[in-house]
Amino acid sequence: MKTLALTLALGVAATGTAFAQGITDMDADGDGMLSITELQATYPTLTEEGFIAIDANADGAVDEAELTAAVEAGTLTSDG
Repeated sequence: MKTLALTLALGVAATGTAFAQGITDMDADGDGMLSITELQATYPTLTEEGFIAIDANADGAVDEAELTAAVEAGTLTSDG
């Protein structure tokens, strides 16, 4: 049981690091947030409606937590 918990914890930690690195790679203006334009550079089929769905706090930008939640929920996929 301890091995399973440790494996899951390491997996979650690795996923968080990957998303943080991904935001840095996608964040063209370096503000720590992703605009629809920045996301569309990676997800070209992302629509405005899709962006609004991802932007959970409706501040007009996607932060690391929102990006992680969208990917984990399947809201944001490689096909937009």
